[in-house]
Amino acid sequence: MADWTDKLPEAARAYLEGRRLDEVECIISDLPGIARGKAVPASKFAKQKHFHLPDSIFFQTITGDWGEAAGEDGFIEQDMILIPDMSTATAAPWTGDWTIQVIHDAMNGDGVPVGCSPRNVLKRVVAQYAERGLTPVVAPEMEFYLVARNIDPATEIKPMIGRSGRPAAARQAYSMTAVDEFGPVIDDIYDFAEAQGFEIDGITQEGGAGQLEINLNHGDPVVLADEVFYFKRLIREAALRHDCFATFMAKPIADEPGSAMHIHHSVLDAKTGENIFVDAEGKDTDAFYHFIAGMQNHMPAAIAVMAPYVNSYRRYVKDHAAPINLEWARDNRTTGIRIPIASTNARRVENRLAGMDCNPYLAIAASLACGLLGLEDAKMPAPEFRGDAYEGEGDIPRVLGDALDMFEEATRLHEVLGPDFARVYGIVKRAEYDEFLHVISPWEREHLLLNV
Repeated sequence: MADWTDKLPEAARAYLEGRRLDEVECIISDLPGIARGKAVPASKFAKQKHFHLPDSIFFQTITGDWGEAAGEDGFIEQDMILIPDMSTATAAPWTGDWTIQVIHDAMNGDGVPVGCSPRNVLKRVVAQYAERGLTPVVAPEMEFYLVARNIDPATEIKPMIGRSGRPAAARQAYSMTAVDEFGPVIDDIYDFAEAQGFEIDGITQEGGAGQLEINLNHGDPVVLADEVFYFKRLIREAALRHDCFATFMAKPIADEPGSAMHIHHSVLDAKTGENIFVDAEGKDTDAFYHFIAGMQNHMPAAIAVMAPYVNSYRRYVKDHAAPINLEWARDNRTTGIRIPIASTNARRVENRLAGMDCNPYLAIAASLACGLLGLEDAKMPAPEFRGDAYEGEGDIPRVLGDALDMFEEATRLHEVLGPDFARVYGIVKRAEYDEFLHVISPWEREHLLLNV
């Protein structure tokens, strides 16, 4: 084993113990959260300190087309310098040989972080907390569906067939029998996660047919975003081993609940390590309320990042386990902002707006940015909501176009996330939305063709 592998994280070293490393996947997240990069022989990786990739990977739409995001100088495709973060090195246990993955950070030729790289966006937000003597902590929850293989986009997505031979059933939230239906897939998810050194806090059956949720322990925002980025890939690979697909679409099946990435936040005093949301007597602080107000006041403009596709907005439906507004309440899952039951030192704010189709780096960055702006504004939130928030009015964008309008006008949010990112993101998402508007849906053909 080469000397450099002795510096790998413990889980990666354990995975390679007694084996010869064959390949290293040098990867980085693009705007949608897809892993881009290069696979290189381990011997070559050991000799190089960095590699290059064109910045155009951040200008592509989800369909592979190009947004006019390169700027006034045109589409040059300049090379970025990608530097490995060896703390992220982890196994790729589904591969046929002995492979590890390493997440890289994108820099320009002067060593300055590339502003539109999602991991850099999140690092930028975390650094702004640090400048104020604060340490943000997050805990993401990942919802997703296991579905039957779907190779024809014109065919509706259907639940997978479980071990009983029957399609997965809906309305079976928290059912252990339902979880057992997917036992072989879940076993591989656990095995892959263990090989990669990830700790799963729990897996539960959600309300949709074939819908599962994985909870992760709380921690550093960048580390947790890395894990979600890795988890999406390992869950997809586990599903493919069992002739089904894992999908992180926000709303893959009509009349079934959507899939969210709920984000729990707390903020610590960097010097004392104390949670700033509670005082010495365990009572809510002004900072706690200011953080909530920041989410209420700034999240409408940030939803374009947390709900990045036209499909994302199909999730925001009354009585389908997704919020329709930004009300806040304690232990109330009908509100967009929930305060879970917890001990005083674990007081936290849960953002229930983000869809699982988001880029984890960007969604966490945007959510933390809203809270940070709230701490700066020092405003109080609307009164705590009482009752069923679905009976109230919606106060979030209902379509991607409206969300982008609000995002493009949110100059303060741009400053926190980074002006370069905001410019590129807005252009790419506009290109995607315009492309979608050129598609005629089955609903339009069925109801408008002969009736209007």
